[in-house]
Amino acid sequence: MVRYSKLAFRQTVHEYGTDLCWTPMILAKEFNRNHFARDSDFTVSTKGPQPPTIVQFGANSPLEIARASSLVAPYCSGVDLNCGCPQSWACAETLGAALMEQRELVRGMVIETRDYLRRDGWGVGKEQDIGNPKGRSISVKIRVHKDLRKTTDFITTVLGPEQDRHIDFLAIHPRTRSTPSSTPIDIESLEILTSTFGTKVPILVSGDVFTLNALPFTSPLLPTLTTTTTTTTTDDDDSPDQAQAITNLPHLAGLMSARAILANPAIYAGFDACPWEAVDTFLNKAARCPLPFKLLLHHLSEMCAPGMGPNKTALLGRKQRSDMMQCANMLDLIDFLDEKRSGQGGLRRDER
Repeated sequence: MVRYSKLAFRQTVHEYGTDLCWTPMILAKEFNRNHFARDSDFTVSTKGPQPPTIVQFGANSPLEIARASSLVAPYCSGVDLNCGCPQSWACAETLGAALMEQRELVRGMVIETRDYLRRDGWGVGKEQDIGNPKGRSISVKIRVHKDLRKTTDFITTVLGPEQDRHIDFLAIHPRTRSTPSSTPIDIESLEILTSTFGTKVPILVSGDVFTLNALPFTSPLLPTLTTTTTTTTTDDDDSPDQAQAITNLPHLAGLMSARAILANPAIYAGFDACPWEAVDTFLNKAARCPLPFKLLLHHLSEMCAPGMGPNKTALLGRKQRSDMMQCANMLDLIDFLDEKRSGQGGLRRDER
C-alpha cells in the first residue's frame, strides 16, 4: 500500500495473524540516492517484534532495484517488485502497472536482484533457503491484461525455467490497470492463472479479501472457513435461483489484503469487523514506533469506520470520526477515544 504500511501498522497486523507484511511502495531510485528517503520510507524495529517484512519497490531499472534490495536485505525477509500500482503518476514513470507491458524488463530486474543478493552472501535458493537465516525472497506483484494471453506470456517470461525459476512467489491482483476497485475481481482469470502456474510457483491472490468468511472463492488453503454464495433472480420472479457454484482454487498459496486490512487489522485472526482491542494495539505500537500524526488519524478513521466485508458495524459514527480528525495531538486523541468508548459501555484503558 502506498504510504500506509508503516512499522506500527505492520506490527499490529502481524500480532493478529498476518504472516508476511509489505512495506509501502518505495521508489528504488530515490531510496538509493537520498538518505532522507531511506529514513522515512523504511523503518525497522531494533527492540520488540520485527514482523516478517517484504520490502516493496517501484522500479524500472535492474541496477536500481538490485542496489536498493542490497541496502534493505539485512533488515527484511524479501523484496518485491510492484507491477500492479495503477496510479497515473506511477504509470507515467513506467512504474507499477505500466510494467505489465515490459515483461523482458521485469525479468531483467528480478534476475539482477537475485544476482546482487547472491553476491552479497544472501540465500536466494528459493525452497532450499526457507530455513536459512540469511534466506531472502524475490517476488513480483502483478495485475492482469484484458487479453489474458498477454498475462500468461508475462508470467512465463518472468518466471523463467521451471527447474530454476527467477522468483520465489507471485501475487496476482485479478483486475486490469483500468478496472476500478469497485468492480469485483476477475475470478475466471484467477482460476486460469492459478491452474496454469500454481504448481510451478506459489501464488497469492490480492483483491476482494474483505473477510475470511465471505471470500468469492474456495480453496484447500482455508479448510475450516465457509464462503458466502451468491444468488440470482429472474425478471419476473423475486425468489432466488439456486446458489451459484463458487470457484475452487486448489493451487492458491495465500491471501493478500490492502483496503480491507486497513479497516480491520484483525482480519486474519477471524474478526469480521475491527475490534476495539486492535485499535488499542495499534496505538500502543504507534507510541513506540511513531508515524506522522495525520497518518495515524487516517489509520484510526479507517479502523473506526464500517469495514469492507458484510459486517458494517462501526466503532464510531460518521460525526464522531469527523470530530476525531480534529484532534491536535496524541493526548487529545487518547482522551477522545476513551470518552467515546466509555460512552458505548466499554472500559477505558485505565479500567482494564
